[in-house]
Amino acid sequence: MTDVTAARHEGRDADEKVRRVELAISSLLRIGVVTSLLVVLAGTVVTFVHHPHYLSSRHDLVRLTSPGAEFPHSVPSVIQGLQHSQGRAIVMAGLLLLIATPVLRVAISVLAFVYQRDRTFVVITTVVLALLLTSFVLGRGGA
Repeated sequence: MTDVTAARHEGRDADEKVRRVELAISSLLRIGVVTSLLVVLAGTVVTFVHHPHYLSSRHDLVRLTSPGAEFPHSVPSVIQGLQHSQGRAIVMAGLLLLIATPVLRVAISVLAFVYQRDRTFVVITTVVLALLLTSFVLGRGGA
């Protein structure tokens, strides 16, 4: 095999690696969004099954959808609500999945750059992931 042929073969291998990583990331994003949508829909259905009067009482429905409506506002309260099959907690779990999807994308990107042996982007993406995780840990969402 000549040097030119070997270089072309290496270039194709690198392109194939990039293609596989991009497909994995796009699949992750698609699956994350669809899953969160299905969880939110399931939570909505559970809410209306447990509280059928929301369908007939405008007053109750307005109370459910008003800005001050009581929804779980922390991960422990979401978990507790899930244990009791509360529709609002299921909806919040779906929203948390939606928020987690791009964070998982960044985490997968770190692994992808390790796989591609791109040290510069490993460092940059790791810093971005650390900043995202730090913001979740330190952030209180206005509470």
